[in-house]
Amino acid sequence: MLSKQTIDIIKSTVPVLEVHGTTITKRFYHLLFTAHPELLHMFNHANQTKGRQQTALANAVYAAALHIDKLEMILPVVKQIAHKHRSLGVKAEHYPIVGQMLLTAIKDVLGEAATEEILNAWAEAYGIIANVFIETEAEMYKQAEQQNGGWADYRAFRVHRKVRESDVITSFYLVAEDGGQLPAFEPGQYVSVKLQVPGETYTHIRQYSLSDAPGKPYYRISVKREEAFPDKPEGKVSMYLHEQVNQGDVLQLSAPAGHFTLDVADTRPVVLISGGVGLTPLVSMLSTLTDSYSDRPVTFIHAAQNANVHALRSEVEEIASRAPQVSLYWCYNKPTEDDRAAKAYHKEGYIDLPWLQDVLSTKDASFYFCGPEPFMRMVYGLLKEWGVPTADIHYEFFGTGGSLEEAPDKSAAQPQETAAAQ
Repeated sequence: MLSKQTIDIIKSTVPVLEVHGTTITKRFYHLLFTAHPELLHMFNHANQTKGRQQTALANAVYAAALHIDKLEMILPVVKQIAHKHRSLGVKAEHYPIVGQMLLTAIKDVLGEAATEEILNAWAEAYGIIANVFIETEAEMYKQAEQQNGGWADYRAFRVHRKVRESDVITSFYLVAEDGGQLPAFEPGQYVSVKLQVPGETYTHIRQYSLSDAPGKPYYRISVKREEAFPDKPEGKVSMYLHEQVNQGDVLQLSAPAGHFTLDVADTRPVVLISGGVGLTPLVSMLSTLTDSYSDRPVTFIHAAQNANVHALRSEVEEIASRAPQVSLYWCYNKPTEDDRAAKAYHKEGYIDLPWLQDVLSTKDASFYFCGPEPFMRMVYGLLKEWGVPTADIHYEFFGTGGSLEEAPDKSAAQPQETAAAQ
């Protein structure tokens, strides 16, 4: 338990963190990787290059300082980040290293303003917050390993099938190399894939949503190919998977993780809204809802440029054909002439509120959505404008967490976890 004096000192640094937070976290990562380059094996280098990780950490530190007297306020964020840490292999022994480097970064950036009193207060606060993470993650590691078919860290999976789903998305059907049982997962969860890309000094780890229902003899990930350029490093892994990984090859996977999951206890209608490759966790949810023989009404809305890049369409239509409670809608903002001739979509252009209200019979439903951040910001804005309660709005960022607000209020800073870093 923190003393009132420590809490007051931490609170006094909130305005400073608002101004200098990202500068501190940039310095932190520089110090961390200089002293411990081996940790580069665990980090998404593209997120580092683009500054996303630095911003996400700055928001997390800000939120911790703001709510230091009510740490229960940040527990949902702790659980989100802990899922990510468990899937990456973050362990208790990493936390003292992080704490040391964070305090050094604060002192380096703030200079004389970082008094001994402030540094001691932050050291004490970090120790308590780190223990919360360590305990939460220890329980997650235990659950992952002790469940039926579970394992710790990484397990070898063989590519059983490789299927081209669209011009830009390919699915990989993965079976355990040891032939053992696969643990169940919650629809919406992801796995981490660890790769050694030829010519790269460090391993790369990416999270990909599981795009099929639980209970199958395989795990399926559906990966969007991103072009890789010197100034766009995020395409390096997806290009390798698309061009170099083939049937029979072996990949290293973490056990499934993630907080963006379907609430199967809710009996109200469910609305699944996706953009681009953001459909992958929602297809898993759709398959689960129909496989369970539930009569819960489901509306599945997918937005894409056109049919050429619309992945898993035939599969989703087949699911709907045997589940009368499922309604499907496709929105194409750049339909081809073939799309127009075939009447392959239900709306040309972008999703808007009048159209959404027209296709949905009620807003008393659970809404799940995923896709590129601009798309998600639009959907979130439409739902809030319609008056959908926040408790009924569920979403997941692909990549390091962003914000669904045009000008986010840092007082509510809650960085979302990485789910499927395509």
